[in-house]
Amino acid sequence: MADCVFCRIVSGDLPGHLVLETDDLVAFLDTRPVFKGHVLLVPREHVETLPDLPAGLRDGFLAAAQRIATAVKDGLGAQGSFVAINNTVSQSVPHLHLHVVPRTKGDGLRGFFWPRTKYADGEESAYAERLRDALAQP
Repeated sequence: MADCVFCRIVSGDLPGHLVLETDDLVAFLDTRPVFKGHVLLVPREHVETLPDLPAGLRDGFLAAAQRIATAVKDGLGAQGSFVAINNTVSQSVPHLHLHVVPRTKGDGLRGFFWPRTKYADGEESAYAERLRDALAQP
C-alpha cells in the first residue's frame, strides 16, 4: 500500500535500519524506541492485524520474533525483552508489527502502561466461559 509507512520501508522507498530480512518478513529499528535497540518485525505483505496474518506466515513470524528476542540479549547485552503486538487500538501504523524491546532490570519500564482492574466474585468464570465459547466457533 503506497500510503503505509511500513510498506514503504519494506519496499525501500523510505529508509530504515534493517536488522533482518527474509522472503516474507522485515525487521527494523523503531524510529521512536522505548529503549535503544527496539525492533519492529513486519510481514512484507500488507497485513493490518495479527488475526489477518495468513496461516502460511505464522510460524515464520514467530520464529523471527524468537530470533530477534535472542539477538537483543546476545547482541545488545540486554537481560531480556518485552515483546508485544497491538491490534487496531494503540496501533500507530495499520500494518501488523511486533515490538521487541530490550530490557534490563532497573531500566524504569514498569509493566504495562494501562491501569489494572479486578474481577468481581465469580466474574472470572463467566469471562473464561465466553472466551472458550468464542474459541470453539469455527
